Amino acid sequence: MAVLSHPLSGHRRLVLLLATAGGIVLVLAAVVTLAVTLTFSSFATSVRPAGIFLPTEEDGLIVSDTALSVDDDSHPALARLDPAFLDALRAAQAAAEADGIRFDITSGWRSVDLQRQLLADAVHTYGSEEVARQYVATPDASSHVTGQAVDIGTLDAQLWIIEHGRAWGLCQTYANERWHFERATEPGDECPEPKLDARG
Repeated sequence: MAVLSHPLSGHRRLVLLLATAGGIVLVLAAVVTLAVTLTFSSFATSVRPAGIFLPTEEDGLIVSDTALSVDDDSHPALARLDPAFLDALRAAQAAAEADGIRFDITSGWRSVDLQRQLLADAVHTYGSEEVARQYVATPDASSHVTGQAVDIGTLDAQLWIIEHGRAWGLCQTYANERWHFERATEPGDECPEPKLDARG
């Protein structure tokens, strides 16, 4: 014997289906309206937790898998270096090229905010500010913030500058950071003994 369905059951299904579809359309319309009315930056600001600093190239950030050459004038990490220091780096680079050496700059000028963030990251990594300050100077003491320092990435370039850099006044200034160089003497003079660490 065949079971007859109630004529309203099909109608109920249709109403339920239309109500569900209408709800989905309303949610999508709200999302589209929100996306259209907020610019990306204001949206990012509204969802980013307060107090989070996200460094950019404008802060001197050099992406970790990218290094700059001494001629990358468009990047703030180089463009905001002290001009005499940058000239010394370029002259030293020209001489190093004869030995097949390229200076790959992994850090140069940094904003106060970037330096502060690097110090906070080091405190987190090392567990105390005392240990962190051996490797990262405070913003008010950092030669990177004043545009007076660069970090060089490759060992052969670091060793070349340690051996020959004094001809341009370039010196390793921290004993625990073979990669950190500043203009610390007059061209041709001896480099001063490196300080023990970033604490000075």
